[in-house]
Amino acid sequence: MENSKLKVLNRDMMKYLALIPMFIGHMIAWINLMNNPENSLAVYELPIPLLILTGLSLFCPPVMFFFIADGYKYTKDIKKYALRLLIFACISQPFDWLVFQPILGWWTSNVIFTLFFGLLAIIAWESRFKLWQRIALVVLCVGATVLIYSDWMIFGVIFILFLHIFREKPKARFISYSILILLHTSLNLTSLGSVPTFKLLLYMFVMLASFMAAYFCMTTFYNGRKSSHPVFAKWFFYIFYPLHYLIIFAVKMLMDIL
Repeated sequence: MENSKLKVLNRDMMKYLALIPMFIGHMIAWINLMNNPENSLAVYELPIPLLILTGLSLFCPPVMFFFIADGYKYTKDIKKYALRLLIFACISQPFDWLVFQPILGWWTSNVIFTLFFGLLAIIAWESRFKLWQRIALVVLCVGATVLIYSDWMIFGVIFILFLHIFREKPKARFISYSILILLHTSLNLTSLGSVPTFKLLLYMFVMLASFMAAYFCMTTFYNGRKSSHPVFAKWFFYIFYPLHYLIIFAVKMLMDIL
């Protein structure tokens, strides 16, 4: 990371910043979805301020994709890093089912599995295998996210890999990132005609703004440094993800009682 007066956010400050909109957006969107399990487009029935808050939660995933690519470069033990992701993906899964099983069934997986396969894709890409073999391994990692129906499937692994490959090429990184977010956001157009057009376009705009804000923060304000309490922060982020599912489920149950 080059020196700059703008680079004022360390690794953990950036993660805390990303968790805030994620938690608020998930709380709104998922409780709404649990209240309308038969309607996968229920988010568009939310009042506009709440719809915007759900869209802002998408600031978080790109930040985590950046940190997987960043982690590959800076981790002291890539095997332990990958194993830790896999363990916490498995730990988080029962909590994911608390929220999503009534809506999507059992054949869904949480986003930490996608982060895990994204890291494996980087490992495969940096291996000494021939190019076609490395591409095949990356395709397998992408396919695995589809097979287990993990959150951000397909896109997550490609985001992570491109952020790694183009790490030292800012223009190529920005172009590839922009293409991916446009492709991902455009998938919402499949709902055109089924939901209010204004709300659909507004939500897509907020999605794009959140994605670009995440990119801007990571490339402009993130300084690549650890915080003063890196061990606490590392475990906090791993624990918070399954915990936030539990909190959302508990709030939903409390709302039903009241």
